[in-house]
Amino acid sequence: MGRALADNFQLARAVFEEVDSALSQSLSRVIFEGPEAELTLTANAQPALMAVSLAAVRVLENEAGLDLSRDAKFVAGHSLGEYSALCAAGALSLSDAARLLRLRGSAMQAAVPVGAGAMAALLGVELDAAQEIAAAAAGATGAVCQVANDNGGGQVVLSGARAGVEKAMEIAKERGVKRAVLLPVSAPFHCALMQPAAEAMKDALADAAIGRPRAPVVANVTAAPVSEPEEIRRLLVEQVTGAVRWRESVAFMAGAGVTKFVECGAGKVLAGLLKRIVPGVTGISVGAPDDLAAYSAFV
Repeated sequence: MGRALADNFQLARAVFEEVDSALSQSLSRVIFEGPEAELTLTANAQPALMAVSLAAVRVLENEAGLDLSRDAKFVAGHSLGEYSALCAAGALSLSDAARLLRLRGSAMQAAVPVGAGAMAALLGVELDAAQEIAAAAAGATGAVCQVANDNGGGQVVLSGARAGVEKAMEIAKERGVKRAVLLPVSAPFHCALMQPAAEAMKDALADAAIGRPRAPVVANVTAAPVSEPEEIRRLLVEQVTGAVRWRESVAFMAGAGVTKFVECGAGKVLAGLLKRIVPGVTGISVGAPDDLAAYSAFV
């Protein structure tokens, strides 16, 4: 992940080196070489994914002339990707983003004992129906179960205590939901069980230097643009326990006139969701040197 960028572009290498320095760890070695079990630890995965995203952004800026203040109407990121978006837009320094995400990952992991929480994806269901299923499961078990991600295209993720989420999967099947899949995650993200992590992030963000982004950031928890540093700070705390309103975020941007979306970093998941959320928009993913030519043709 990200290795081809680092091998081919000095500015990409500089991103990974700065993240390594900020964390006092050779995270780049884990990003490039694994092992996968070490990379997928949430305390590593969160700053790692951010580093790859920022490496891609820096390469686009230097090699393809990207200027976010000129070219981007908005920036946005899914969950931890919101930190990537803020860093790309200059609201957070790269080092601070890495340290905050390391803390965020560690705090999320520590908030709930391993195995006590769970997350499940409901496929072929709309948000209202998913919220009803989560509420029914919580009512039946007395355990936390709530919507964590509204990803669009009929994909809604639930999060909470294992008993609540497993009950929700049963109810979903009874109500004719196409599929309910337990996700291989280490903690129940974006639900009330993450409150200890939210408190940890509130303290950390209080001391973080946050500036105005070069382009408005569409926040996960409001699906609306934000540029004021203190509001950014507040919403990042709310994001730990709040739902990622990705479908609404993309729909808002499209409604504001955005027709082209560029996903920067590892994978192509967000670009893949686009057309299922708003037919007619187009997207491209940039995460490797070979993607630069496609980006230049796209924009």
